[in-house]
Amino acid sequence: MKYINQSYFAQISKFVLAVTSVAIFSPIASASAALGFPTTVAQISDNSSTGQQLLADKKVERRSHTQVSSSKVSAKGRKTGFSLAIWQPANNFSEVIARISVKSKSDKNYLQERFLGDYKYKIKQKAKFVKGLKASDRIVVRLYDTQNRFIGYTEFECLSANTTVNLILSAKPNEYQVVRTVYGVDADQDGSIDAGKTTYDYFTQVRNQRVIFLSSSQTFQGNQFQVESLSPISASSVYPLSFTQGEFALVRQSFLNVFSSDLAEVLQANPGSLVQVTEVSDNSSYDISQMLMNYRKISMSRSLQAGFSDVSVNHWAKSFITKLTAMEILEGFPDGTFRPDAPVTRAQFAAMLRKAFAKGKTRQAIAFKDVSTQNWAYNAISEVYQMGFLNPVVDKDFNPSQKLSRLDILVALAQRLNYQASGYTDTILSVYSDANTIPREYRSLIAALTQRGIVVNYPNVNLLNAEQIATRSEVSALLYQALSSTGKVANISSEYVVGQQQVAVDGQTETSAQRMKLRRHCNQGIGNGAEGCYPSNSHPHGGSNDEGGRTPGNR
Repeated sequence: MKYINQSYFAQISKFVLAVTSVAIFSPIASASAALGFPTTVAQISDNSSTGQQLLADKKVERRSHTQVSSSKVSAKGRKTGFSLAIWQPANNFSEVIARISVKSKSDKNYLQERFLGDYKYKIKQKAKFVKGLKASDRIVVRLYDTQNRFIGYTEFECLSANTTVNLILSAKPNEYQVVRTVYGVDADQDGSIDAGKTTYDYFTQVRNQRVIFLSSSQTFQGNQFQVESLSPISASSVYPLSFTQGEFALVRQSFLNVFSSDLAEVLQANPGSLVQVTEVSDNSSYDISQMLMNYRKISMSRSLQAGFSDVSVNHWAKSFITKLTAMEILEGFPDGTFRPDAPVTRAQFAAMLRKAFAKGKTRQAIAFKDVSTQNWAYNAISEVYQMGFLNPVVDKDFNPSQKLSRLDILVALAQRLNYQASGYTDTILSVYSDANTIPREYRSLIAALTQRGIVVNYPNVNLLNAEQIATRSEVSALLYQALSSTGKVANISSEYVVGQQQVAVDGQTETSAQRMKLRRHCNQGIGNGAEGCYPSNSHPHGGSNDEGGRTPGNR
């Protein structure tokens, strides 16, 4: 990069030990010119009545201000959030732009990175970011000077209570692109890491368009990164466990991409070109949940959609489709469509299941004769088979291109979830006017799904249409309800979910509303036998995160 002084790299080359080279895209210097947007950094006062503005198609769209009163920030760390301060001990760098984004934790994965905003800091300033976060979410900060030159990168992990974060720049940030990150729990929100709590302390270096998470600073001349109010620099970097171990480690992992090829354009463009930069005042507070709403349309990657041109506002399955897309379980097509009435093949369903469910193995993998290692869904098919989904069609044939019926979808879900009907099967299935078409060997499975509110029938809630080819919208609804039954997602109210009618349980009948009232506080997953609880009425504690996502879907 042209802003890097090679002599500075020579000074630190001896301490770059056992590090990970993380691929990073440089900002698009000419993005604003190519898109026809101004390149100057606009400033917004914290007292502005108009707040942040979104500049798109050369039009200024009014947005609600993301700043909130300090009095509204939760005290005593009852809510997860973070305060961010930026320092430069050399005191020769007056301002910096912090581009902040989030990678939300979803089950065992992270959702794709979502843009939150660009913030112009004076050195030593602090700002609070509240609401819309949970422990283990990762915050990404890209740093720019006021000429939009990229000068540093870091990530940190949200903790179980309020997190106080300090980023320290070198004496010459444009040349020596190293950032020290120091953070920890600050439950009382006094701006200091609480006594007895772990202080995470590490360095990230931008070099040759890559970000390196340094493992050690034993030979590091760190006096230029020492802030009086912070702890002395540790000899060895102190990282959260998830940064050093597991699938999403950032340290000692080769070729771990920080940016994917379909990263949202707003995360690659220059600050001020697509979204105006907000000027931070001392102790400002910003509402992250509001930011996620404000920038939803432009903060998703190119392959993800906030909406689809062929899924209308009143489409019967819109809520199911939107939620699963936001969770990165489904995706649309490059032309902006979802194709809700298209059929679903076994390979496509395998790709959806792989994203939707945890990867616990219940059986050994087998080599399907008709699925080569070059097949786009090879890994998904292998994994979901080991998870207990989708048995071979004949012998060791998987038949990846076979279109699935509604019964196929339901049976696959029932067998993996291992639900059992409680009560007389025939009585439970009496809600379906075509119950006699359900094969005898699958009747108890369908009854179990019916009791748990997983079955969705459109347009007639009383018709199962078991042998009908399943559409993408139907699969979306059934898959979402299966996840809801495990407590992984919040319940969606729909007139097409079987259970709005009366469903027999233990020889009696009760409505879904009655079941919800009696068991509304259940919070169980697969295999958690909380007495008196049905997984269909489980609700995860805390707010649900349905922002930002993508899908394997059709390819």
